[in-house]
Amino acid sequence: MTKILLLIAVILLVSFYPNFVGGDRNSESVMFGGGVITQIGLVVKDIEKTSKAYADFLGVDSPESFLTDTVEKAHTEFKGESTEARAKLVFFQLENITIELIEPVGGPSTWQDFLETKGEGIHHIAFEIKRMEKKIRLLAGKDMPLLQSGDYEGGRYSYIESTKQLGTILELLENFNE
Repeated sequence: MTKILLLIAVILLVSFYPNFVGGDRNSESVMFGGGVITQIGLVVKDIEKTSKAYADFLGVDSPESFLTDTVEKAHTEFKGESTEARAKLVFFQLENITIELIEPVGGPSTWQDFLETKGEGIHHIAFEIKRMEKKIRLLAGKDMPLLQSGDYEGGRYSYIESTKQLGTILELLENFNE
């Protein structure tokens, strides 16, 4: 119940956050589209069970889970090393944000590490961005290094270790179709 209340609080914050972001939205200091969070990712032990619980809570049908691309297609790296990591995913697309459920499968990954060290919970918040490499360099300069990266059909992602500064991991999403 605590996790659901925390998630509701985060969703409400995300809904109203853009109204509180000051300054020039075109400035380089605003790195993530004016502060618009597009996704909250949760790592779970049993994606079918958790998906059913969220579907019931949200009053929607439970989306079908799917497995991420094979390692050869996804080019996944964790802490600078190639990994066999994959994940089962479920996405709940809400009006203002996407809730992503992630069940780790396979080799070493940020998802498996999170599950083993912290248990189930909010793993990351995600921003859709452009110029991925530039954002990664800027964040690394703020002591927020690249943790994991990979490709997906139509784009790529990078997880940034920002727990010390922001209390959670950041995910950068770059779509190639835009």
